[in-house]
Amino acid sequence: MEPVKGKLIALGGGDDDGLIKLIRSEICALTSHIEVIATAASAPEESGNAYKEAFEELGCHSVYFMHIDEDNEADKPEYLERISKADVIFFTGGDQVRLAKFLNGTELLRIMHRRYRTEDIIISGTSAGAAIMSDRMIYNGYGHYSLIKGEMKTTVGCSFINNIFIDTHFAERGRFGRLAHAVAHDPRYIGIGLSEETGIIIKEGDQVEVFGPGVVTVIDASNIKFSNIHQVADNDPIAVENLKMHLLVHGYRYCLKEHLFQPIPVEEVR
Repeated sequence: MEPVKGKLIALGGGDDDGLIKLIRSEICALTSHIEVIATAASAPEESGNAYKEAFEELGCHSVYFMHIDEDNEADKPEYLERISKADVIFFTGGDQVRLAKFLNGTELLRIMHRRYRTEDIIISGTSAGAAIMSDRMIYNGYGHYSLIKGEMKTTVGCSFINNIFIDTHFAERGRFGRLAHAVAHDPRYIGIGLSEETGIIIKEGDQVEVFGPGVVTVIDASNIKFSNIHQVADNDPIAVENLKMHLLVHGYRYCLKEHLFQPIPVEEVR
């Protein structure tokens, strides 16, 4: 299968100035077409316009906001035309379940998928906008309770990439337990935990590289030797043997298909 041509850029939340500047550095021209989708936000118009202004302050001249919610469908002819021309699609933070609800099953998302596979496009987002990038996403589970069966919950994401969980605000909100639980429940998935102000660029649908000052946690359950997760009843704690964890920082990458941690050659480091 041909590697995908687009890039995914995901931030763990918090201050997103670094993300905006990174996206600006990745595009070739100030006239690049950027679409902001703020459906996850509690105040979508305010959030969408704030990000529009942030990109414009860096000199980007073609930034637009798509208002998609209960009263504004995703598949407006105008939106379909605009998404077909966008160089960057940016998803804001907020409620990831709400964002996936209004995008899944739409022609708008199908166009995004096709273009991500076949064109040099950037799909980006912070917090909720990062969590929706895979085919499954975590939406519940807090602290030590997340290691109790039934406390961690997942649902359908927007499927730009498959078989990973992207969790955000990872260190700040104590989310190690729920990410470990998620991959132990389904070892086909690799868990990626993003701390605030820190994120990943996924190239060719496989190579995960870090940007920002913090640490990205990778949890790999592919070599689990024992788990009671499918035998115990709800409200009982889970037991798992041989989970593998990596701590990834800028200058290193993780290859998803090969389950491989490696330094990035000096000449490739930005």
